[in-house]
Amino acid sequence: MPLQLYNTLSGKKEIFKPLLEDRVRMYVCGPTVYNRVHIGNARPVVVFDTLYRLLKNRFSDVVYARNITDIDDKIMKAARDNGEEIGVLSTRFAQAYFEDMAALNNLEPDVTPYATEHLPEMIAMIERLVEKGHAYAAEGHVLFAVESMDGYGKLSKRSLDDMLAGARVEVAPYKKYAGDFVLWKPSKDDEPGWDSPWGRGRPGWHLECSAMIKKHLGDTIDIHGGGRDLTFPHHENERAQSCCANGVDFVRYWMHNGYVNIEGEKMSKSLGNFRMVNDLLQQYPGEVLRFALLSAHYRSELNFSADLLEQAWRSLDSLYGALREAQSIKVDESNLEGTAFMAALEDDLNTPVAIGELHQMARELNKSETAGKARWKALLLAAGRQLGVLQQDPEAWFKQARGAETISEQEIEQLIAERQQSKLDKNYARADEIREELKAKGVVLEDSREGTKWRRE
Repeated sequence: MPLQLYNTLSGKKEIFKPLLEDRVRMYVCGPTVYNRVHIGNARPVVVFDTLYRLLKNRFSDVVYARNITDIDDKIMKAARDNGEEIGVLSTRFAQAYFEDMAALNNLEPDVTPYATEHLPEMIAMIERLVEKGHAYAAEGHVLFAVESMDGYGKLSKRSLDDMLAGARVEVAPYKKYAGDFVLWKPSKDDEPGWDSPWGRGRPGWHLECSAMIKKHLGDTIDIHGGGRDLTFPHHENERAQSCCANGVDFVRYWMHNGYVNIEGEKMSKSLGNFRMVNDLLQQYPGEVLRFALLSAHYRSELNFSADLLEQAWRSLDSLYGALREAQSIKVDESNLEGTAFMAALEDDLNTPVAIGELHQMARELNKSETAGKARWKALLLAAGRQLGVLQQDPEAWFKQARGAETISEQEIEQLIAERQQSKLDKNYARADEIREELKAKGVVLEDSREGTKWRRE
């Protein structure tokens, strides 16, 4: 089945064909590193990591870039408030971001460009835009003239009048048109800045991604991804800058994931309902967070809640349980081509259906005779790898601490040993007492001819 992706620009699903055969270039907007990231920031990372895995399975030459915005007014304010250097703050939170995303089983991108390392490319792009009549200098600023581009607003499906109506645009005397946006702005003496033909200053946010994409991926890329909130103005302005500067189409497939709501409400500063990934990782394994984020179609809004996380954890318990029962069976790599699982991913990354197929594979594994178990275990592991899950040892999965769990693995093993001795001494009352004591602490014992296994629940 051919891979189909929903293109925000066309407003429909399209068969994916890279610009060059067997070669894919994908860019996803990364964070502005002035704080730890919340679960809404993590959704595009998990979504496009899953797409990256799929693309690598189908094409031999795939390059995935995800940037770090390390110069921005928010970073400057946070550094001032903390009384530290901007570079120190941005480096610390960039590293925290990498750690949080790794905990969610995301692969590292092939390229991680930093905005501050690309000032020459940004200045060169502004110069081209000015030369071509798409930008102008005014009072130390350089602005993009949106009226100079035919089709500005096509990505976000907005006309210029619609964009200005009720929009928070800076009405400045140096603008020729209220909707023109900043490519370069002057810096005060106590602010970070770089020398340029227009004076000491710094780049506009939209420009940064355009320049980094051009340098690392080329004038035209296959896929540009990010959250739906970036469609306008960020991606609309990126598209305008790059198309006008490079003179060619910028992105062939625009992809945007839906919002994350918290307990049914949109995540927002005013409601104070941000859920930081690092905080969640103190209570849940990263794999649970990843599974929860993949439980809804990426273009749909996701209602993130404690119930969703518990459901994700139980689902993974079920899948790991099937693998645990088949742990002694050796398997080789399995080909997923032609499976219903792969068909689901090829249909615009339909992860909810793909997850349903994981459970079907687990059911087949559970009920198969020995001869058939190897096939289903191999398929389940291969499918899990495509989603970035089920790669842990099943025993380790069930023995990890859960929430505020306090009883240690050593204490559990000691009680199991005491229970075994109680059975040998025919003190069955004490043996039963230990089982109930462990159960009350969230530990379930499973007796078999091979001995006693345990898992947390």
